[in-house]
Amino acid sequence: MNLRETVRRHRVLLLAGLVMSLVGAAAKLAQPWMLGRLIKAVALDASLVGPITLIVLFFVADATLAAGQAYAIGRAGENIVYDARRDLGGRLLRSRIPDFSRLEHGDVFARVVSDTSIACLVVAQSTTQLVTSVFMLVGGIVLMARIDWQLLLVTVGCLGMAAGCALLLARRLRIAALQSRESVGAFGSGLQRVLGALTTVKASRAEQRETEELARLADGARRSGIRVAGFGSLLAPAMNIGTQLTLASVMCWGMARVATGSLPAADLTAFVTYLFYLVTPLVLLFLSIGQIQQGRAAIQRVGELGTIPQEEHEEEPRHEWVEPRGGGETSARRWTGDPAGGPSESASAVEFDRVRFAYHADAPVLRGVSFTAPRRGLTAIVGGSGAGKTTLFQLVERFHRPDAGTIRVAGRDIAACPLAELRSRVGYVEQDAPLLRGTIRDNLTYANPDPEPAEIHRALRLAGLDGFVADLPHGLDTELGERGAGLSGGQRQRLAIARTLVQRPEVLLLDEATAHLDSDTEAALRDTMTEVARECAVLAIAHRLSTIVRADRIIVLEDGGVRAVGTHRELLVSDEVYRRLAEGQFATLEAPA
Repeated sequence: MNLRETVRRHRVLLLAGLVMSLVGAAAKLAQPWMLGRLIKAVALDASLVGPITLIVLFFVADATLAAGQAYAIGRAGENIVYDARRDLGGRLLRSRIPDFSRLEHGDVFARVVSDTSIACLVVAQSTTQLVTSVFMLVGGIVLMARIDWQLLLVTVGCLGMAAGCALLLARRLRIAALQSRESVGAFGSGLQRVLGALTTVKASRAEQRETEELARLADGARRSGIRVAGFGSLLAPAMNIGTQLTLASVMCWGMARVATGSLPAADLTAFVTYLFYLVTPLVLLFLSIGQIQQGRAAIQRVGELGTIPQEEHEEEPRHEWVEPRGGGETSARRWTGDPAGGPSESASAVEFDRVRFAYHADAPVLRGVSFTAPRRGLTAIVGGSGAGKTTLFQLVERFHRPDAGTIRVAGRDIAACPLAELRSRVGYVEQDAPLLRGTIRDNLTYANPDPEPAEIHRALRLAGLDGFVADLPHGLDTELGERGAGLSGGQRQRLAIARTLVQRPEVLLLDEATAHLDSDTEAALRDTMTEVARECAVLAIAHRLSTIVRADRIIVLEDGGVRAVGTHRELLVSDEVYRRLAEGQFATLEAPA
């Protein structure tokens, strides 16, 4: 995300607000001059209609333009905040999983919600205020020089010393503001960490320890905030002392000169009025500088988040999925737009060809994995903890890129496939079956927002949820809490499976889909897997023998490689590792005759 480009999209409103602000400042600068003319008219016993009329017009113009400027700048600021949050949200959702995983999510939240507001406040309001204040100061100084340059030298000398102190404070304020934003982000990360595992915290009786840790992080944010408040609180007094000293000097010397007749009383009145008019823009100038220093810290943090790498940086060649001629509901689809004419009907649903992958360079997870999964049927993937089973599925979804080798879906290298099309054909049920806050319908149709009612009912039936949903007072419109709160673990798992079935994928990836199910529901889901496997390729990671024995093909992983491939009966006889897993980790069921 480019914040400069975001601001440029709203330059018309910003420029309109700036112009109104500058014209209003000019009207304000004209008021002391007109006041001097009014005093001279009174002294000369001349007509007062003209000066009074002009003063009233300038007052009205000043008020009207101030209101218009505030609205234009405020609206532009809100628009910029909206665009920044929308763009950042989009970039985060399209970010590469490895890069996003390295971020602290609480800090990400603080940057998107809080830092964007501060950054755009600076861009829209503080910058305009700065320009207007400078214009007021320059214009006032020019007009004061025309009245009496000697009094102006006194004014500049006194205010210059105060301005120097204010600039030093503003520099320290920026450093403190950056530390404050980082401290707030650290507190947000700590809070999200414990709230995301609240039941674990309670079960571990860790409330007090975590409360103390949150208090430590909050105290860090408090201390850094106090430093910001301290430096910020000194800005206005520094300028106030300067303006008070200036006013006292000008009044003493000016009145002495009026008494000697070297300075007209009307000129002193106009000069002092200008001095009063300059106090507010001078204070606002340095307050704006302080806000800009704080905003630069927020802009830096927003800019850093906006550079997170994206999954797709360039527009990829278009490939469409179409039904083969004569195909029915269960016919395999294929890609078009392939220079080679698309995959053949005999191509495997999923193929790994000497794939290597490591999350860290010195710890490879997959070491030259090769296997195929047919277009129809159930393929089970088994192996010990850390064998790389879940990593296989994440590579198919292109959450990560393999370090070497090729992965093909329907005979086509997924590295050359547009992500949206690939993921529309590959359904993935994760191990922890995450759900979103919203209704059951919202979750069910998440991957396919506009399904036919028959598709929804079919998915619920296959997942064993049709009776449960029918008995709910609000049915599909029942609200769920965070991560599916309100459902049992098994119901959350089945709803995640139903959500993927609504998608009608060509390849269905099930990462321990039966892990949270009771025996009756598991038996029903096994029947579902068998039925779905007649329509598409089903790859399942499982640790229960009752699920594995029905697989058409079993792939045994060990130490990041494929150790053996076969059926349950074949592997019991031929592979020692599979036999040990079957005896030690799987449920003790007899092999089918």
